[in-house]
Amino acid sequence: MAEIIEKVTLTEEQKKRQHKRSVAIAFALGALVLIFYAITIVKMGPGVMNRPL
Repeated sequence: MAEIIEKVTLTEEQKKRQHKRSVAIAFALGALVLIFYAITIVKMGPGVMNRPL
């Protein structure tokens, strides 16, 4: 059976709020990645940068 799917149309204000939420989530995820990266480098120690390629 085919189901009828109703689409939700957002107002301009709702679209703006959704965009702001998306940007905030993106910044939070980026900050989390940087924190994990920094912690990993600190735990490995300074010698990890001096090894030969």
